[in-house]
This record gives sequence, structure tokens and C-alpha cells, in this order.
Amino acid sequence: MGTGRRYNGEPKLNMKKVAAVVIAVAVIIMFFIGFGKIFGKNSPLKEKNIALKYFTVYTNQKYGVINSKGEVIIEPTYDEMIIIPNGTKDIFFCTQNVNYENGTYETKVINKKGQTQYKGYSSVEPIQNVDSQNVVTYEGEILKVRKDDKYGIIDYKGHELLPCQYDAIEPIKGTRKSILIQKDGKYGLMDDTGSIIIETEYAEIKALNEEYSNGYVVKNSDGKYGLIKYTKEMVLEVKYDAIDPVCGNDLYVVTENGTKQVVKTKGEKVFDVTVDAITDINENGMIVRKNNQYGIIDHSGEEKIKCQYQDLQYAFSEYYIAKKGGKTGMIKISGEEALPFEYERIQYRKDENFLEASVEGSVESKLIDTNFDVKVTGILSEINTELGYMKVRQEDTYHYYNFKFEEKKIQDIYKTNELYVSKQDGKYGYVNKDGVVVVNYIYDDATELNSFGYAAVKKDGVWGCIDHKGKVVVEPTYTFENQAVIDFIGKWHYGEDINANFYTDEK
Repeated sequence: MGTGRRYNGEPKLNMKKVAAVVIAVAVIIMFFIGFGKIFGKNSPLKEKNIALKYFTVYTNQKYGVINSKGEVIIEPTYDEMIIIPNGTKDIFFCTQNVNYENGTYETKVINKKGQTQYKGYSSVEPIQNVDSQNVVTYEGEILKVRKDDKYGIIDYKGHELLPCQYDAIEPIKGTRKSILIQKDGKYGLMDDTGSIIIETEYAEIKALNEEYSNGYVVKNSDGKYGLIKYTKEMVLEVKYDAIDPVCGNDLYVVTENGTKQVVKTKGEKVFDVTVDAITDINENGMIVRKNNQYGIIDHSGEEKIKCQYQDLQYAFSEYYIAKKGGKTGMIKISGEEALPFEYERIQYRKDENFLEASVEGSVESKLIDTNFDVKVTGILSEINTELGYMKVRQEDTYHYYNFKFEEKKIQDIYKTNELYVSKQDGKYGYVNKDGVVVVNYIYDDATELNSFGYAAVKKDGVWGCIDHKGKVVVEPTYTFENQAVIDFIGKWHYGEDINANFYTDEK
């Protein structure tokens, strides 16, 4: 596809032969009784209905592809890791003929049948970005293509979204749905569907901050800055010396003619800034910094809380997370203390609407509601916004809560699972939804079934895998001493490097 240089059946009764209805009924009854006795517990496993996804796999120093059933889709024959930008699509980016001495290589894109895709281009690439945690992500519905040394955009079906007429196409790092396009030395912007947001007429474009909906700072050839929203609206005219990466309540911080000021949408001046920086604008006011201390002013610039804190972050309503004397607590906009300054760290989990507070020297956290009542104490090991629960380890047992801190049974959360982890006398086994033991209590540790119908089990210090019926798929053989994530798909387990994002059968 391209070359380049390396970069960092059940039997049926014949009713005609049945002499009488009574005999027919008797035969049917006897048939099903016999069927049950013969097959009963040993009947073939009913296949679990799961969403089909694709994963890179590594074995014998080669890379291939498996699906979520553990079936090999692309045989592991490639020296370099296969990139799968969208796990639900059978589009695989393979690297071959690598020359490590001069750094050259060839790439091709294949589907699950091994057929080369998108043959009309000299190269095809996924658009790679990073999130706020520096984890690699991909724009999941579009691909960058090259023809005649120019770049364009296609979708996964090969439909052209942008013609190959651009000198470069690259995402704005750390900001979703924001892809820079360059033509004749000028920059524009498109979204993750290939739709143009800003035409290629600026010397520079960057996101105001990591949230794309807050807009983009554009710079013209005269070195002046303006702001354009994701909706294509020109919010601030291109005339400022600088625009700070902060906004809220339709207010922005700009520098014009050497003076830093707060302006409204369309540029109406509100007041001149006399502090070192404004770090946040929220519904109550603005967090400001002066002499490395933080305080709060209102939207007209009047002081609400003098700069006296080592750190200050807006949480919700009228409450702020504050740091003083090396300890963290919470205050109201009035300055009244809401949580004592006794914590090492406090985090407001906005999507779930609760606080997580940790004390120095303890691995446990206090989970606190917005009335500042401590609801749960333990190790917060998982938050699942899709299913609406959190998983908390208390002593040596996991408990599940919804975001109202109501404890739930695992059966209430994973309603389609056929097995659930159960603990008895210090050992783990599995029960069905009715509490009937399916897998005896023989394991030292165990995980719940994953979305693909497999669970990891530990015995005598090593790990293996069972399927959704309790059948052993992999006998416990893996130590996983340095494993951050323990997960199986059939015989394949997740790689040791959590950022590598592949499965393997190697120890």
C-alpha cells in the first residue's frame, strides 16, 4: 500500500408412521426424556452472544489479529505490531519489509480475508491522537490518504470526504474531533467526519483548551489572534495580541495593546486584569493567581476570596477544592470551610457527581456525596459510567454501588452474565444468577466474566482462564507479576505493557 521511513439437528418424528395419537405422544415424551438423560449436563455449550471486535495478537515474536471469540483472523506473521484503529471494523494496518538499518518500511491495509484495501492511494494511515492521560487514540471513522504527494480523507468504505489536495493533515494533540489541514502554507480545520470548520486561511490554529466545544484560537499573517467556535461562529475578532486558554459564562481573557483584560463574546470589555493570571471562569466567578497564591473574584473583577491558597479548583455549585498548608479541603464561595483541610487529594468526579478524597499514607479513599457525607470508604478500583456503577475493594472483598451509593449485587449490574464470582472460606468460585454453585470454591483469586465471556482465575500463585460456562480454557500457568490488567480472550491474555494494547499467549 505504501512505503516510508520509520517513526518514533434435532430428529423429526415421521407422523405418518405413528399408528395412533397416544402412541405418538408416548414416543415424543420418551424421546425428550431420553434426550435429557443422554445429553443433560454434557450438552454442547450454547455460544455466548457477544459484539464482534478485533484485537492485535502477539506470539512467537510475530503479530496477527484475533476476534473477540479468540479466533485467529490474521495469522501472526508480521514483525511489527498491527494497528487496529477501530476495533469494530476489520481494517488492519500492517507493516512489512522493515529495514532497520536505513529505517525504511512498507505498509498495507487488509481486511479479515487478507485482501488489500484502498488500492488507489500511495499511502493510507489512521489518524492518531493522544488523550489527556497521554494514551494513544485514533479517529475511529476516517483515514488519511495520500496521492501525488497530497493528502485527503476517506471513510472506512473508501468514500472520499476530502480530496487529496492538502500538504498536511494532522490532529490537534489532546483535543478530540479537531484535525488541522494545511494548504499553500495556510492552516484550516476539519472535524472527525471530514467536514470543514475553518478554511485554510490562517498562519496558525490551536484549540483554546482540551475541550473542542470551547473553540479555536486562530492567528493571521499579522500575528493577531481571534477565536472561532466549533460551530464556525467567529466569537472574537482577529485583532488581539494573545488569548488565554480559559473561558466560561461567555467571558474570555485577552491581551490587546499590551493590556490583559476580560471581554465578553464579540469583544466587549468587562475589566482590566490586575492579577498574574485567571485560571478558571465558572458560574460563581473566576479563580485568579497572584504571587503564586490563589483566590476568587466575581465576574466584574471584585475580590470574593483573597489570594491565600496554594491551589484552587472549581468543583460544583458554590464549592471549590482548595489547598492550604500542604493539605487539601473544600470551601464555599463565601470562604466558609465545607470539608476540613486534612486530605492529601480531593477529586470531584463530575460525571458521577461525587467526591473522592484520599488521606496521606492510606491506599483507601473516602467517597463523599455532594452533601459532604462520607458514604463509602475503600479502594475505588473501577468506575463504569455506561453501566452506572463503581467497584470498591473493602478489606479483601469487592462491593458494587450505583452513583447514589446504593449497594448492588453483581447480578443486578451484569444482567446477561451466566456466572458470577463468589467467595467462601477464603476461596473463590462461581455461581449462576440463582446462586447455584457452578464452579467450586478452589481458586485463590478470580475476576468477573469480561464482555467476551471469559474470566481469569488464580490458583497456587498462577493464573488461568475459564469460559462463561465454567469450563477451563487455560490451566493456571501465568504468574503475571508485573501485569496491570489481567484479562483473557480464550487462550490469549492481555499483554504486560498496558499501553501496548495487544493479547498474547506467551509467558
